[in-house]
Amino acid sequence: MPFIDLETNLPKGRFTEDFLQKLVSATAAALGKPEDRMMILVKPDLPLIIAGSSAPGVVLSVAGLGVTDTAEKNRENSSKIFPFLTQELGLGEDRIVIRFSPLEPWQVGKKGTVLTYL
Repeated sequence: MPFIDLETNLPKGRFTEDFLQKLVSATAAALGKPEDRMMILVKPDLPLIIAGSSAPGVVLSVAGLGVTDTAEKNRENSSKIFPFLTQELGLGEDRIVIRFSPLEPWQVGKKGTVLTYL
């Protein structure tokens, strides 16, 4: 159950239902997870500075069980996600930052318990 949070200073209008579906597909494929397990949250219109500039940019946070727990996995994940974001949002790689965080089953709640017990 990967969690994808996209925070950006781009306007809300850039994030259509079509874009969201493409983001689900691209991140699910990159992480090797089924699309119906993806959790996507987009936060547009935020004040954002990357490398000293408030030019359009994105911070993408990726957290998941077993998909973000090594440098090798995250290098591969990054190489698959960056092309999607640069193409779909028209941003250069220097305007995108991806933050990877590993999760453990006891850190995710669902159905009144945590994944450890499901």
